[in-house]
Amino acid sequence: MRGDLTKGPILKTLLFFSIPMLLSNVLQTLNGSVNAIWVGRLLGESALAATANANIVMFLVFAAVFGFGMATTVRVGQHFGARDIVAARRTFGTGVGFCILISIATGVIGWFGAGALLDKLGTPAASRADALAYLQVIFVTIPLASVNMIVSMGMRGVGDSKTPLYAMILAVVLDIVFNPLLIIGVGPLPTLGVAGSAIATAIANTAGMVLQIWVIYRKDLPLRLRGPELGYLTPRGEDLRYVLAKGLPMGAQMLIVSSAGLIMVSLVNREGLDAAAAYGASLQLWNYLQMPAFAIGSAVSAMVAQSLGAGDHGRVSKVTLTGMGTNLVMSTAVAALIVGFDRPLLALFLGGQSPALPIAEHIQVVCTASFVIVSITMILTGTMRAYGAVVAPLVLLFLGLYPGRLGFYALARPFIGSEAVWWAYPVGSSLTVILTLAYYSTGRWRRAFKG
Repeated sequence: MRGDLTKGPILKTLLFFSIPMLLSNVLQTLNGSVNAIWVGRLLGESALAATANANIVMFLVFAAVFGFGMATTVRVGQHFGARDIVAARRTFGTGVGFCILISIATGVIGWFGAGALLDKLGTPAASRADALAYLQVIFVTIPLASVNMIVSMGMRGVGDSKTPLYAMILAVVLDIVFNPLLIIGVGPLPTLGVAGSAIATAIANTAGMVLQIWVIYRKDLPLRLRGPELGYLTPRGEDLRYVLAKGLPMGAQMLIVSSAGLIMVSLVNREGLDAAAAYGASLQLWNYLQMPAFAIGSAVSAMVAQSLGAGDHGRVSKVTLTGMGTNLVMSTAVAALIVGFDRPLLALFLGGQSPALPIAEHIQVVCTASFVIVSITMILTGTMRAYGAVVAPLVLLFLGLYPGRLGFYALARPFIGSEAVWWAYPVGSSLTVILTLAYYSTGRWRRAFKG
């Protein structure tokens, strides 16, 4: 079958499946970076700091949808590996329908609560208005973005990582073109400022979603729904129970990551506007650094899920070890490039004479290696997730981020001052990896698979 990941050389299959995902992630991150450059250069450091605050909130908003989407992807992959296309379509329909309902509710709540959330973050007064305008556009358009996300994830569950890549290429091109036009206003287009950047992204993502759905039906791909099958979009039955049972802990993992990120933003904001701008620029580079682990972790999860559906448990360890090795090679290479060329890269966002530039260079030296360390957990979690083991990874992640990262900050701040913010990253990452490796080696996570 097209998209079968249960056969063939593991490294070759992993690379051919993960590279389109890696390219999609890189393009998405590049798109965000280009948007940040437009915002920083056209509107200044205050607007850049505003988008950094708003993007953390956006990550928080998408966490729940991402969790349910991952649960859908795993179940779809298991059904596809078992050659049960009807069951794969039924699970996919439930996941899409449920995420639409969740995203509409989240959008409404977020629209009215965005201002209070920014206040909780301690968003600098100079950037609050821009952050609010940017964030409200995101909340209005979140249902469309959610459908685009879960369709992409579902396609990867059936071994298709190319269609989401084509959709991402279209979205990135449109976003890069529309961003400056809507920020400054060209011809009949109004001058929308930082909100124009969010609107451009929404337009681009909608176009990508439409292309993806068109390709699914045009090529009659496995997850297309027709006639009575459209009833699968009504969430119900065993599929809904699985999506809820596994999606809630997966979403909670993302919520823990994003809530810890929100706290870190508030801590950085206390250090002043220059530190906030430096942190915002650093986040852009760290997004690239995490791309290999995200792509390979997702590929490992899809390959393991299909292998489980096919009843081939012996392939799992080989897939996991191959994924870990490939990820470490890629992540280390990207980290070396970021640290080696940090000044010109950071200057793209901050400008060569910005007072925030030296702060950002220091942040890179202290924090970058921690992302290579913690990338190991993404591969291990991908395997455990395919088995349905989602609670233990959630607990381990919590321990690494809260007692680990934030606990270190609380203890170290009186002794090393603002340095505690940056050194909290490697400390938290190291603890997370140690705990995850210890649990993975026990093998208890295999009991979560019910067949």
